[in-house]
Amino acid sequence: MNRNIRKLGVVIIGLYLVLFVKLNWIQVVQKQSLDTNPLNTAQVRRDYNRPRGSISSADGALLAQSIANPDPNSEFDRIRVYPEGDLFGQITGYFSFTFGSSAVERQYNDELAGTTFDQQVSGFSDLFVARENVGNLSVTVRKDVQQAARDALGDRAGSVVALDPRNGDLLAFWSWPSYDPNEISTLDSKAANENWRQLNSAPGNPLRTHQFQDRYFPGSTFKVVTGGIGLQTGKVTDVDPSYPFATSYTAKNTTLPIKNFGGEVCGGTLPEILKTSCNSSFAEMGAETIGADDMVAGAADWGFNSKPPIDLPGAVRSVFPTDVANNAAKLAQSSIGQNDVQASPLQMALVAAGVANGGTIMKPHVLAEVRNSQGEVVKSYTPTPWLHPMTDVFADTMRRDMLGVVQSGTAVGMQIPGFDVGGKTGTAQLGTTPPRSHTWIIGFAGPPGQPPTVAIAVVVLDQSGANESTGGVVAAPIAKAVLTAALKAQGYGS
Repeated sequence: MNRNIRKLGVVIIGLYLVLFVKLNWIQVVQKQSLDTNPLNTAQVRRDYNRPRGSISSADGALLAQSIANPDPNSEFDRIRVYPEGDLFGQITGYFSFTFGSSAVERQYNDELAGTTFDQQVSGFSDLFVARENVGNLSVTVRKDVQQAARDALGDRAGSVVALDPRNGDLLAFWSWPSYDPNEISTLDSKAANENWRQLNSAPGNPLRTHQFQDRYFPGSTFKVVTGGIGLQTGKVTDVDPSYPFATSYTAKNTTLPIKNFGGEVCGGTLPEILKTSCNSSFAEMGAETIGADDMVAGAADWGFNSKPPIDLPGAVRSVFPTDVANNAAKLAQSSIGQNDVQASPLQMALVAAGVANGGTIMKPHVLAEVRNSQGEVVKSYTPTPWLHPMTDVFADTMRRDMLGVVQSGTAVGMQIPGFDVGGKTGTAQLGTTPPRSHTWIIGFAGPPGQPPTVAIAVVVLDQSGANESTGGVVAAPIAKAVLTAALKAQGYGS
């Protein structure tokens, strides 16, 4: 009998330990993933009937607010609405009783609900007056620049990211397809579920914020990274080496050549090969001049193989392969943005921003400030550096070289009269018949002779054509329109 009791005791203790470990695993190890899961509605249920602050754009457009529920029979007094619909849906996200929350609504839930420690302390006096202790949040994105991005991209699948390289303020953050958060935040559960089903089955996955939650082959825009690594390591300058004029480059231990677009002959020094986007030269630069160790380390310095520290949930890391030490062919392909190299549009905008900002990449962000119900600032974003892939001297060299690409290279379509504009095109071939490709452009713009004030990345997906001019023809006009709108918003131009 005693033996059976001891066995039962051991079993009970074992089960208790299993339960203890499982509970701690959920509460500690899995806490972050559970908290950030948009389908976790616990937080929304807690906050839905509480007062909630508004979200506004940098130029004063109302993006989200809670209004009185017109249905007197509902259990909820308020409903969350989004006056700008899909224009800012990927930034504000949704606040849904049925599906939880996303984007700014999730990231800054406590600030909007007025439940942060600072807001609670400063709002103590509100206990004695009839006013709501909430936070009204402003984002850095402007409606006029966001509208320019939407208009320029049109109904083509792709993304536009524009930011101020000096402080990381996101000025335009658009991708298509997008979605209207009103369709998910409705209190009509039947309609919300049907809208959710349709959005999740729609082509292009509108609920994904493609500009930082998806990644693509960056193509020749990655040559800015390769050239930047070459400059920073001291192995490349604007005058040396001068690469041979050729139609292709064949890496060691392979017989498969990396060809130039259309079989063109190109070569020369860094400014020349950047203008013509010369595959053979940049492949040789990465594989032989720079080498595997410096390419892998240098790509990491630019943010590859790390997640960009944007203040929105769900960012993906961009990728540069690390298994290239004994594979010269893969290293050569990777050095021109092919093979396993993948990047989000946000990452490539940060590459352009690093060049524009003297070699320092600032942390990208959408938060501008939070004000309480009395209009007092209770939280504001402090610009913070993220990475330093180049010294200011080498960044200035790359900046001049990118200016040359717009003046007389593959990115002439980005030219804006009266402004200094630099850029780099890219065409990531998809290997289909007839030829299709993702078309890219990255760059920056600013007043003549002054540091650039806007950096940009544009990708248009699955376009016909597969030569280097495709990026300049398709993506450059989009970048030009958005840069022009951003410069105007900053007080430059008419």
